[in-house]
Amino acid sequence: MNMRKINAVACRHPSHYTNFNSEYLIHFGIDTPRPQHVALTLDTGSDLIWTQCFCQVCFPQPFPELDTSASGTARGVSCFDPLCVQGGFSLSGCAVGDNSCVYTDSYGDNSITTGRMYQDTFTFQQAANGKVAVVPNLRFGCGMFNTGTFGSNESGIAGFGRGVLSLPSQLKVGRFSHCFTTIVESRPSPVFLGTPDNLEAQATGPIQSTQLVRNPKSNHYYLSLKGITVGKTRLPFDASAFALKGDGSGGTIIDSGSALTSFPEAVYRSLVEAFESQVPLPVNKNNTAEHVGLLCFTVSPKKKETAMPKLILHLEGADWDLPRENYVMYTEEDGLCVVVNSAGEDSRSLIGNFQQQNTHVVYDLEHNMLLFVPARCDKLL
Repeated sequence: MNMRKINAVACRHPSHYTNFNSEYLIHFGIDTPRPQHVALTLDTGSDLIWTQCFCQVCFPQPFPELDTSASGTARGVSCFDPLCVQGGFSLSGCAVGDNSCVYTDSYGDNSITTGRMYQDTFTFQQAANGKVAVVPNLRFGCGMFNTGTFGSNESGIAGFGRGVLSLPSQLKVGRFSHCFTTIVESRPSPVFLGTPDNLEAQATGPIQSTQLVRNPKSNHYYLSLKGITVGKTRLPFDASAFALKGDGSGGTIIDSGSALTSFPEAVYRSLVEAFESQVPLPVNKNNTAEHVGLLCFTVSPKKKETAMPKLILHLEGADWDLPRENYVMYTEEDGLCVVVNSAGEDSRSLIGNFQQQNTHVVYDLEHNMLLFVPARCDKLL
């Protein structure tokens, strides 16, 4: 197998759209000789790969949970294995009786998974040519106690972060990329684990790049955000408002596992004021529960295409000029909503997957760069 290139497919979870909790799920198999299906959220904001098995407290999923006893290649990971200690878990230790590695990991939305670590063979269906890529001895969590915000079509999470247990790290690829198709259409999205195809393929705009910033206290992918423009207004915040601080706080991350882009409260309030001053529509002050916290404008269906100000993220060496559909959504209940929210007390900014639609995003780990280009993602399969 060519370890420099595995083509996979991610599909958007369709049931969470109304509250903008969109997820893209990567599908593959674990086990030999008959791979068992898993559907995991593609999450660049975490490291652990895990799926539900030996369930004690679990969320519903539409297919059987993973059964490691049916695999001829599954092996438990010892708690004395260095990865049990160095895996970046919220908590890890030894199971009573067999010294197997037990873990607990948590997420920003307060979801939690607890279980045992295993290793087994992963099988990826390569969309481009119909062939399969088989990779042995990959580490993953068997989630036995899993609570939080999970969709009915998923069975766990595939961490794509910088940590040693993430899927890119275990595959030892120097690059990976994804191209998320439009959320409302739920079309399959291509994922490249390794060197992606020609970035100019199906491109609808220029290829841009920006430096990834390392945070010694985090495995997230940080970007250097310099400023934000709304329409004709550059918000009154310079790079220091978005800078990564010495204690690891602040900064700007790009995260495929979160739906919405969010900014610190002061920045968000300034963004809201800029939109309100430039959009010739009344503000809807009674948003439905699905869109609470978002800036929405009251508008009739006939005027739902009312022009909206541009939204540009100024990054180090690149200007990410978001297309309208990547930050504006119309619903009959709430009108035209700006799909960006406040980070509340968090000093960190985050670029979510709603803003990454129809954009081929490449994580070049060898050169510590992020490349992005607007593209017809559904044509890359």
